[in-house]
Amino acid sequence: MGESSAGPTRALERPALAAVAAVAVLLAALVVLPYVQYVLLGIVLAYVLAPAQRQLDRYLRPLYAAIVLVGVAILAILLPTAYVLAIAFREALEVVSAVQNGSLDVEAIEAQLEATGYTIDLVEMYGTYQEPIATGLQGLATSGLEIVGGLPSILIGVTVTLFVLFALLRDGGRLIAWLRGVLPIEDRLQRELLAELDQLMWASVVGNVAVAAIQAAVLGAGLVVLGVPAVVFLTVATFVLALLPLVGAFGVWLPISVYLVATGQLLAAAALVVYGSIVSASDTYLRPALIGRTSAFNSAIVVVGIFGGIVVFGAVGLFVGPVILGGAKIAVDVYARERRRDSETGAGRPPMPPVGVRDSGTAERTTTGTEAESEAATETDQETETPTNPNTDARGSRD
Repeated sequence: MGESSAGPTRALERPALAAVAAVAVLLAALVVLPYVQYVLLGIVLAYVLAPAQRQLDRYLRPLYAAIVLVGVAILAILLPTAYVLAIAFREALEVVSAVQNGSLDVEAIEAQLEATGYTIDLVEMYGTYQEPIATGLQGLATSGLEIVGGLPSILIGVTVTLFVLFALLRDGGRLIAWLRGVLPIEDRLQRELLAELDQLMWASVVGNVAVAAIQAAVLGAGLVVLGVPAVVFLTVATFVLALLPLVGAFGVWLPISVYLVATGQLLAAAALVVYGSIVSASDTYLRPALIGRTSAFNSAIVVVGIFGGIVVFGAVGLFVGPVILGGAKIAVDVYARERRRDSETGAGRPPMPPVGVRDSGTAERTTTGTEAESEAATETDQETETPTNPNTDARGSRD
């Protein structure tokens, strides 16, 4: 009676556990969702600092190494980034004020363009588009003020980022081992997916960002030499545009060159065109050297991933969006390959045997030959066996 009742109970046990696990995961997602962009930022920083953590583990305990690297992240990454963005935001507000107050001397720019041979009615154009431009820039300023007003929430989010960073640096290996243990995926597929994801993270988070940072810094230095206003704002804009394929620094230095021509600085405009062309051409060499080539990345995935990532995850979507789309492509490719392999196996096509194992026919023939040789050797031993000596038996019986 006990055994018969244990069967239905055990049959209901796994569905119940699955339901409990699904509810727990859903509740956990709801808890994480309000600060998902800060959690993702912590993951990105942990990936960048993971090699340094492995090096420090040789000399320090993982706890102390993680604390040191969290301090490095605050002093060398977060604070400088916040400072640069604050200056860029201030310069953007100055541009907004100039457009709203009509401080731009459009007539003087138009006269300068006519002197160079280009006849453009900028006064009418400026009057037509002044309100939309001012509205757009005002929206940018409003967003910035909302950010300032939401500083308490931002500070909480940064705290979440730092704790996620600390936990991943100290126990990231355990987390990966736990994930590999609970995922119902074969080990070989897990290793393949992790390797591909690592390549994607390197291409998007390290390589792409490094290329954009180098181009932005180099072009920003050139703008400083030429005396262009709002250099920090233009440098940040260059960094963002350099993340996009087929755009890059070209989207900044070309309009600035036109502006320099319009203001009569022809020599500076020519120098910026040459200098900017070199900066844009460096993308051809820097990107393959730092990023390499991965089939999961193409122009569409990068562009859609960046803009979609910004909409969904905020600023961190610049780095995470392409990784998510590229990872989805890799997962679908692996699933399609395994399904095709299973269908071929089910259709009667035997899978390729492991290295060093022959096919079944060869193995059967080899086994049969071995058994025949063993039987022949046994018969030979029986025929050549020495007969028993009766004297020896007698001595043995006497003893």
